[in-house]
Amino acid sequence: MEKIKVLIVDDSAFMRKLITEFLSEDPRITVAGTARNGEDGIKKIKELKPDVVTLDVEMPVLNGISALKRIMEENPVPVIMLSSTTLEGADNTLHAMQIGAIDFIAKPSGSISLDLYKVKKELLDKVVSASSVKVKTILNLSNEVQSTIVPQRNYSKIEPKDKEKQSQKSLSTEKWNSNKQKLILIGTSTGGPRALQHVITKLPRDINAAILIVQHMPPNFTKSLASRLDSLSEITVKEAVHGEIIQKGVAYIAPGGFHLKAKSIGRNIAVQLDQTEPINGHRPSVDVMFQSASTINNYEKIAVIMTGMGSDGKNGLVELASRGEIKAIAESKETSIVFGMPKAAIATNYINNIENVESIAETIMKYV
Repeated sequence: MEKIKVLIVDDSAFMRKLITEFLSEDPRITVAGTARNGEDGIKKIKELKPDVVTLDVEMPVLNGISALKRIMEENPVPVIMLSSTTLEGADNTLHAMQIGAIDFIAKPSGSISLDLYKVKKELLDKVVSASSVKVKTILNLSNEVQSTIVPQRNYSKIEPKDKEKQSQKSLSTEKWNSNKQKLILIGTSTGGPRALQHVITKLPRDINAAILIVQHMPPNFTKSLASRLDSLSEITVKEAVHGEIIQKGVAYIAPGGFHLKAKSIGRNIAVQLDQTEPINGHRPSVDVMFQSASTINNYEKIAVIMTGMGSDGKNGLVELASRGEIKAIAESKETSIVFGMPKAAIATNYINNIENVESIAETIMKYV
């Protein structure tokens, strides 16, 4: 099997050496070369033609954001950003993912992270996952995001979907009570910020439901994501706060490092945040959110699983379906950056719709 060729772009010689050592330990990966800044990186991409690039955000001469723009224009390739966990670092990283970066790694302790070993497995997993992403998909989706900045308000006409985009489950809504209260639950991971922008910016201000979101991200990054989506959307988007009563027309994003659970308080639903053990390596976990929502009575749930590695959300979806009336939507393989989570959800046979990302908001509104 041909090895995955990786180019490491970082201004720190120590970080270049450390990342090289980590990647070289994996028999699936070979380090094709290193570069000390964005300019050097662009040159090396043309020479070495790597399968994946790791790109530091903060560098002299040409920083990661400026370099990424040129990479996507001149020699597009799957890119994983390495970022500090500061608020500025989080904002820059989200911007990079809009430009076309596949994913990011948050350095545990700033620019030169002596404890980078803490995210070694995450780095290896993301490099391997990024190597399978088609460049055409990256370019198409990063371009499509630009069209979501102005929210689309017309939901009066729902066009029928192509048969091949439907799952094996019937789309019958005979048991679906349009007068019953609805709760929207969204789970996503790799490629999620782009997917969420496609969906959240198309939901109308007067949507008759609250939205709970789990996006796999560390602290600070979820706050920046909520702020960005809020500025682009008709609905309110915020980072969830422990104990708050959820409101219709508001999307609540689980803070990085905390599980988000829904809890009944009288006729209301309150947010519960906790730092219990990660589930399959994730905190927040989509499974935890779905499982908690399965205990909420008198609500019908709309579950959405979008792009991401692994199978988070699969077990929770099964529990949701076994304990109440749900409609479930999965992002299609065609638009997923990584088709792991949607594929696992589809395999449960509880998915009602398989949709390209640009159609997911419309399908949510059909059920709300």
